[in-house]
Amino acid sequence: MEAEQQKPSVICIGGGPAGLTAAYRLSAAGARVTVLERDPDLLGGISRTEVYKGFRFDVGGHRFFSRSKEIEALWEEILGNQLLTRQRKSRIFYHHKLFDYPLRPLNALSGLGIFESIRCMLSYFKAKVLPHRNPQTFEDWVTNQFGHRLFSIFFESYTEKVWGMKCKEISADWAAQRIKGLSLGTAVWQALMPSGLKGGGGSPKSLIESFRYPRLGPGQMWETAAEKIVQAGGEVLMGRSVDRLGRDQESGRWTVSALDPEGNRHEFSSDHVISSAAIAELVEYLDPAPPEAVRTAGRMLRYRDFVTVALIVKNVDCFDDNWIYIHDPTVKVGRIQNFKSWSPHLVPDPDLNCLGLEYFCFKGDGLWESKDEDLIRLADEELIQLGLVTPGHVIDGTVIRQPRAYPVYDENYEERVALFRSWLETNRPGLHLVGRNGMHKYNNQDHAMMTALLAAENILAGQQLWDLWQVNEDAEYHEIGEDRTLAFSERQVPRPLADKTGP
Repeated sequence: MEAEQQKPSVICIGGGPAGLTAAYRLSAAGARVTVLERDPDLLGGISRTEVYKGFRFDVGGHRFFSRSKEIEALWEEILGNQLLTRQRKSRIFYHHKLFDYPLRPLNALSGLGIFESIRCMLSYFKAKVLPHRNPQTFEDWVTNQFGHRLFSIFFESYTEKVWGMKCKEISADWAAQRIKGLSLGTAVWQALMPSGLKGGGGSPKSLIESFRYPRLGPGQMWETAAEKIVQAGGEVLMGRSVDRLGRDQESGRWTVSALDPEGNRHEFSSDHVISSAAIAELVEYLDPAPPEAVRTAGRMLRYRDFVTVALIVKNVDCFDDNWIYIHDPTVKVGRIQNFKSWSPHLVPDPDLNCLGLEYFCFKGDGLWESKDEDLIRLADEELIQLGLVTPGHVIDGTVIRQPRAYPVYDENYEERVALFRSWLETNRPGLHLVGRNGMHKYNNQDHAMMTALLAAENILAGQQLWDLWQVNEDAEYHEIGEDRTLAFSERQVPRPLADKTGP
């Protein structure tokens, strides 16, 4: 009985990959866990699975792949034989043609035709003879690698759609991180030379060729995790909107207040709180409120939002890619998912398919505020314009708006996050930030899960064993001597040129 009382109690704010991973680990260890999820019906956050008339679809497309064996093992433990192995296929759509992605320059040149290819090669040679000596922007860096012509075809339009910034305004460090080991000259040489003369190095580093994916979509992973949390004695409460976090200075215990869908207030008490809520929201919940400078720093963190228009279409000559990138500036859509290629079990009728058209935007702009019927009409018209379906093949559709999909790395975000984090660690011990929005880090779900696992380990150990902020881009961590620290290699996102510091 005494041992039972010593087990910590924890409230997890948010039922996405981070919050549910932490709760899963803690409940399995015997901790008393309560998950508070705002959505009244769906778990998984941005990794949830939406359902419309029997059609299941992902919000953004979520591959289950990690270089962390611990994360891979956790997925297997939760879902077992419900995890499918899927072949990755993604391409770039440009000028009514589909090109390989990752970009293979010979495939790109052959698809563009002889005259355009000649222009691309001349542009490439010009870039080699007269390169930008100190490339500062995304445009400069990619032009140096491929020439300006290929940059304008295969990089410019999609990048600007996703981030809402001109390529001349994005720092070159993002391009250097995202486009590794690939140059036009090297690719042509590798393709033309006999294999015995190529040597072992120099070939472009390809992306993964296969990945795991839940049979019924990513939400199946998190719905199953929630069931196991409850079986272990935890609680997963839906439709709970947190609006206050208070901490008793003497006892150190937290009180979390949340409203249910009917507007009734519920209060929960715990030793620790794990939050995957966006910092911009969390800063408003804290009671007493932080100093004004800290509140302002949190409030001014920005996010990129997007809208998914899921269209049910007749399955006639539909592309078989998992997704395609739309590099066409004449349409607003940025990426199109083919959910049947993610898992055939997402589509209830073999004669139909479900395509997800993604429109990147900021909450409050024209796309975000458009009526659902107007967005469905726009998506239908753009599919026809692109030649991906013919008129009359779209038979139904629905719209999902996803706020705060991607944290924005603007000029001052690092200072703002650092200020909030420093104040939190000093003044609110026992409040642990995890996940993409919880830490304002543009990361994948395996990274978010690893931060949650290590937060749970810290709580169970009763001390700070791990620094969550140093989990690297591959969700890996390393022990160094007796002092446990994490190898740091932050996944990069486009940041404005003005934000670039150092040499």
